[in-house]
Amino acid sequence: MLKGLKAFSLVLAKQYTSIGGQAVIEGVMMRSPNAFVVAVRKPNGEIRLRRDQWYGLSQKIPFFKKPFLRGIIMLFEAMANGILSLNYSANIALEEEMKAEALKKGKTLEEYEAEKKKSESIDWMTFFTIALSLTLGLGLFVFVPHASTEAINQIFKLGWSLDGYAFHLIDGCIKACIFVIYIKLIGYVPDIKRVFQYHGAEHKSIATFEAGEELSIENAKKYSKLHPRCGTSFIFFLLFISIIIFSGLFTALPIGEGLPNIPKHILAVVVKICFMIPIAGVSYEIIKFAGKHIEHPFCKALSAPGMMLQRLTTREPDDSQLEVALSSIKAVLFLEENYKLKEVKNKVLSLEEIDVHNLAMIEVSNSSLTDFLE
Repeated sequence: MLKGLKAFSLVLAKQYTSIGGQAVIEGVMMRSPNAFVVAVRKPNGEIRLRRDQWYGLSQKIPFFKKPFLRGIIMLFEAMANGILSLNYSANIALEEEMKAEALKKGKTLEEYEAEKKKSESIDWMTFFTIALSLTLGLGLFVFVPHASTEAINQIFKLGWSLDGYAFHLIDGCIKACIFVIYIKLIGYVPDIKRVFQYHGAEHKSIATFEAGEELSIENAKKYSKLHPRCGTSFIFFLLFISIIIFSGLFTALPIGEGLPNIPKHILAVVVKICFMIPIAGVSYEIIKFAGKHIEHPFCKALSAPGMMLQRLTTREPDDSQLEVALSSIKAVLFLEENYKLKEVKNKVLSLEEIDVHNLAMIEVSNSSLTDFLE
């Protein structure tokens, strides 16, 4: 009875956990404030758990926890963790295929194992991949929309200027269209479809924990595959806020004034790229606020477009996929409680990998939502 009242009160309060995750290949990564777990379904049906303590920049330097700055740090940490988790999940889920391919190319088993382990750690190649991803992303979502808007402007002689709102509104609409088309197209790839199912499983498992219910497959099934604090919603806010900020910035400041048309627009693109990082910080704060107050009409309206976009990036998971996602969050909670990670000031847990046959084999934690409130 008391447990039911507690769960009901949490639902009414609409509180959200500081635990978040990411779908990977045949698995789910979960990260709490102090623990980091990747759960992957192996070809033989077992679940491999990569368990580690999370000890990021915000733990080492408390200044990075400040509002607006924390969103920027979170973005880079999420990219690094995402690359590591994707590489790890690929190595586990596709191990036999990758090993056979490596041996076919003339590599020894020792060389294959060394390369596999290297891809599962954060090193200079990880940061190179992040830099390359950012470059491609900025090219696709900053340069291409800006150049396309100016091309439309010139072809149809519309008279849009950089210091007017029309240019940046169309620029933003093109960004949104590129994002939606990109997500829609990759959703047709069979492997990506499965990643989208694991994305839905991640949301359902987090929602089960936030409702104060036992982390079981039956409980998780009834929850939505959408979540107000999803990274997809973050991207929507990033696009939306960029329209507002760029419209105000270029209207208020004479950027590129007096320059020929092409150099002026090159400078405008450079300025936009420089502002994307602080805009990410602002977007992070907005999504946190909207997620906390999702029942407020304004926040509900603010979150609605991002929630609709999630329909493209999530699919209904099957029981096997839910089990993997629940294993990931269950393992994170166990690490937090068993090693008292909230209380320690340094790294006390070493990376370990274990295999479990099913969800029931993972130790139960007594942690609740109140221990991990945003």
